[in-house]
Order: sequence, then structure tokens, then C-alpha cells
Amino acid sequence: MPVGVVVRRAPGVTRWAAHSWLAVGLLPGAGPGHWKELRRDGEAVEFHAGTLELSLYRAETEAYLVALNNTPPLVWAILRNGDDDRPEPVKVTASAFEAQDYSDNGDDIVEALPCPEGLAAWIQDFVQHHHVDEEFIKRRRRPHFRDLKEDGIGDARVRQVADVYRTPKSRKGGEG
Repeated sequence: MPVGVVVRRAPGVTRWAAHSWLAVGLLPGAGPGHWKELRRDGEAVEFHAGTLELSLYRAETEAYLVALNNTPPLVWAILRNGDDDRPEPVKVTASAFEAQDYSDNGDDIVEALPCPEGLAAWIQDFVQHHHVDEEFIKRRRRPHFRDLKEDGIGDARVRQVADVYRTPKSRKGGEG
């Protein structure tokens, strides 16, 4: 599904940044848009920064459930700093796990956005059709040395069986 990303440019609060950029909304089913101005409120301007495909995959339904169970349901927009001052939208995802992966690299801006109702219903319908609960199976340790015999325990120079871990006597006749 094509989803437009709405980005707000506001005046910077420090002398080192002229502007601050923040993804603030989504436009499900949006047409093409490349930094089209949507709204102006004083010095703050909202742009339709771009339209990206939101793709859903059957193997990731667990991650979609995590996103849908937030209050409100969330979708993430991933922005990357471009050549000019403004960030470019590179991905829209409904997977909480994928959003975490993008935030781990430190180079991308990952914004959690409230999911519009129609988009949340579309994702929920997909999950209902494709989600399969996986039974948790606790892993058990295998006895790795089951068939090995205890041959050669201790030091071969010790003759008695009572204490095989005792240090052997030195050859000069004293205790070692």
C-alpha cells in the first residue's frame, strides 16, 4: 500500500541547527509527493516528503501484532539525512522488530507514528489471515558424554584406587 510521510520543519532551538525535522503523520493511499507543502503555521511547515510502499509479509505477523497492540497502534517512518538540509524518507514499516533494527544502526531517524484507523484495519486483517501461533518448546540440554567411559581418570603413576586425584610421590622417595 502506498503511504505518504508527513514531515514538519520547525525553527531550530540552538545556533548549530537552523531547523529541526520531525515525521508527524502518515497519508495511507497517497499519490506521489516530493516535498509538497501541506500546511504552514508561522515558521513551522509540514511537507508531504514522499510516498513509500508499505509491504506486509506473512513471516512477520508477530512483529505486526506488537505494533498493533500499542496504544495507539504504531507504524514507523525511517528517515535518512540527505545531501541537503532535509531528511529523506527511505522506508515505512509496520514491523516493530524492523524499526528496532533501523534504530540500532544510529544513522537513521526512526519515528513512531500513530497508525491511521484504515491502515490499522488493513494490517489487522492481514494478520488475522496469515498469523500462526508457534508453540514454545523449551530446549533441553543433551547429555553430551553419555557413551564415554571413565578410562584413565587421574594420574597413571598413582597405584591406589582410593584417591586417584592425589599427587604422585616424587621419585626421590618423599611426598610430592
